[in-house]
Amino acid sequence: MATNRRLMRCAPEAVFRALSDGWLYPSWVVGAARMREVDTAWPASRSTLHHSVGTWPFLLNGTTTMLEWHPNRRAVMQARGWPIGEARVVVEVEAGHSGCLVSIHETPVHGPGAALPSFITGPLLRWRNSETLRRLSYLAESDSLGPRNMGPGSYGDATAQVKPPAASE
Repeated sequence: MATNRRLMRCAPEAVFRALSDGWLYPSWVVGAARMREVDTAWPASRSTLHHSVGTWPFLLNGTTTMLEWHPNRRAVMQARGWPIGEARVVVEVEAGHSGCLVSIHETPVHGPGAALPSFITGPLLRWRNSETLRRLSYLAESDSLGPRNMGPGSYGDATAQVKPPAASE
């Protein structure tokens, strides 16, 4: 098993908001290239994300199934990407004074990755999951800032009044 930890400047709720949006999966999981489908029940237990890993044109379709979902505390997922294999991924969050401590534990459970000794897989998974937690922190910490200031006339404001150009004389 490989374990990484990161202090994040946000509440646990912000971390779990990012985890609960299945369409964000490729934004924080290193190696995930795109989403193909998100079960409408996500992140409920036994719901599944359908994604691809790799880079085009070398993409493999995979899935990630939520095994346990305890909002603001713990999520357990089974990631599948054959022929690479399967891994059990546990995300745990502990609230602190100025944010939270997020831990990710990844264990290869089936396939070639599970057959390799941990002195090979451990350092590779820790390296990858260091970046995974960095990306998750970007999503969670920006979420904790609240809604973006989108005043009238801002990009995205469909109701903004557009002033016609001044008539030239």
